[in-house]
Amino acid sequence: MAEFFRKKKKVCYMCTGKEVDYKDVDVLKRFVNDRGKLHPRRVTGTCAKHQRHVAKQVKRARELGLLPYAK
Repeated sequence: MAEFFRKKKKVCYMCTGKEVDYKDVDVLKRFVNDRGKLHPRRVTGTCAKHQRHVAKQVKRARELGLLPYAK
């Protein structure tokens, strides 16, 4: 008998009151894979508004050389 479990919905990291800044590379690495590409929303669990914010911060960190560009 097949049993199905509903996955728990991920909560947005920034909606819980935490901030993401381009200078905080350790936090930004949560949203970037080992190749330097951004994780999609369904993986990170961020809402649409904050996913756009994360993308902007990652791009700023790349410009300053804090994060690598995607290979």
